[in-house]
Amino acid sequence: MKKLFLTAAMATGFATPALADMADAEALIAKHSQAPTFEAPGEAFDAKACMADKKMFVIPLTNANPFNAAISRGFVDAAAMVGFELRDWETQMDPQGWIQGINTATAEGFDLIDMQGGLPPEFLVPQITEARAAGVKVTATHNWDATTQETPAFMDGAANTDYVTVGNIIAAWAMVQTGGKVNALVLGPDEITPTAPLRDAIIGYLTENCPDCQTKYINVPVNGWATQGQPAVQNALLADPTINYVLPVYDSMAGFIVPAIQIAGSDAKVVSYNGTPFVLDMIREGDIVEMDVGESLGWVGMAGTDANMRLLCDLNPVTKLNTPAFIFSDDNIETAGNPATFNDGYGDVHTQGFKALWGLE
Repeated sequence: MKKLFLTAAMATGFATPALADMADAEALIAKHSQAPTFEAPGEAFDAKACMADKKMFVIPLTNANPFNAAISRGFVDAAAMVGFELRDWETQMDPQGWIQGINTATAEGFDLIDMQGGLPPEFLVPQITEARAAGVKVTATHNWDATTQETPAFMDGAANTDYVTVGNIIAAWAMVQTGGKVNALVLGPDEITPTAPLRDAIIGYLTENCPDCQTKYINVPVNGWATQGQPAVQNALLADPTINYVLPVYDSMAGFIVPAIQIAGSDAKVVSYNGTPFVLDMIREGDIVEMDVGESLGWVGMAGTDANMRLLCDLNPVTKLNTPAFIFSDDNIETAGNPATFNDGYGDVHTQGFKALWGLE
């Protein structure tokens, strides 16, 4: 006679409570706590010969944001390494400035325009269309997610970022630190292109892997971070003192979040993304900002340059940046520099990697 074995939960008629997938979260954190390594995004090529008669024009979201300025610096450095003309356009998050940049690049015969760091090309379709009609290729770097967002048909190409993995890391960290008991306030400016995949990844990871975790999302437009953001966070913390994590999708938002946490008398921690130096310094100097996911922005600029050169040289396209996401916390914050920078802590494997890839050594 076959024996029938029942679990206690089955025998009593109750379902077994779902458990948080801590193993997956811990593995994700361990992977992205390792020193970054260089993986070639494509085949090697003679970049100097390919770019001998070509020039590139970069339009950042805004030069006022150190994040965008650091990516542009990577573009400039890459162009100097290879030996071609590159112009970094000055903007202040002004659509008229973006339009003027596109018109200038077209009028001056640049071969390619790159819109980097979250600039929303969908607002500039008429100008992009005119530039392309004049023979200028138009691309974007570090703007869309590599897996959940498609590069629009009105663009010639894009080098995209794995924002989903970044969001998953943020959620996994909070999950592990709380033993699967996250009550998080997630913040982001909806008007910035990468916000959606970052926001959805954070909330989605916790929903799928942590049944006892809770999230609430607040949209805070960039121009309202100081005036709207601080009171919104403060009020949320006062309304729900059990909130234990505030998760802004961009770490520069920490400038108003930390004062809100202090005023509310909350024990909530901050975890975010971008590796912005002043936020990395906050990890070293206090206990509110607990972890920040960064990536070498010099590496981002070089990787974007690589993708653009391949497009101009009719090589196989590269649609995903090869820049690894890297965790900064108390365990390794001293490697980020004191004061921190956008490129310390990641090593320099990318510089040597791209030199070899471009036939420069």
